[in-house]
Amino acid sequence: MRKYYICRMSKTQETEWFSDWFNSSYYHTLYKNRDETEAKRFIDSILGRLKLRDNARIADIACGRGRHAIYLNKKGYDVTGIDISENSIAFARSHENENLRFAVHDMRKPFVSNYFDLCLNLFTSFGYFKTEHENELAVKTMYTALKKEGILLIDFFNSNTVLRQCPVSEEKDIDGIHFKIRKYISGNQLMKDIQFKTDSGLRQYSEKVQLLRQADFEHYFKATGLKITNLFGNYQLEDFKPETSERLIVVGQKI
Repeated sequence: MRKYYICRMSKTQETEWFSDWFNSSYYHTLYKNRDETEAKRFIDSILGRLKLRDNARIADIACGRGRHAIYLNKKGYDVTGIDISENSIAFARSHENENLRFAVHDMRKPFVSNYFDLCLNLFTSFGYFKTEHENELAVKTMYTALKKEGILLIDFFNSNTVLRQCPVSEEKDIDGIHFKIRKYISGNQLMKDIQFKTDSGLRQYSEKVQLLRQADFEHYFKATGLKITNLFGNYQLEDFKPETSERLIVVGQKI
């Protein structure tokens, strides 16, 4: 049986914005209507491009409740999902089987070594940290978890496109909850302020994601020993165009 090194959150980490928000049931309510069909098509496209071996080992880093890990497992892969949210992992574990497992873990901390054929970090699950060093640690952890010639894919938004779109405000009614959302730029971060009322009163959360660019990921990958093999600009895997693409999808290989 493979040994996994599980990292519980420290007192310092408990104060980080994502520790409370990702553990909240309201987070999953707000994002419940994400396009599952598009997500599955994206994963199918990636798998078709990478041509992994049968029964390849895949890590879903920052897996949330495991929707992508579960889909990958149904396609025949051996999948491990990790996430910092204890509530999300508790939900995901109801789907575990011999070739699908989940663990509470901080992506900045060591996990396993030379084990996975593919590590995925999907749908802007990066750039939440306060320092460049923490970003480098997260990429280093994913690099270490890969076998030689293993693949790391990080799917991030294109910061240039986000800068043109902000600021923006919107309101949503989901499951009887009225969400007020404001997106704006503060320094080098995309901010999303989320406000809504519950029976217990007004609640407010903020998401904070660094405006990382192609050069930043090139630095992180090169510093760890990953060779960038592809840059895609959307979920149809078209080439990345810095000024117009919606996404920045970086694919690198461990050398």
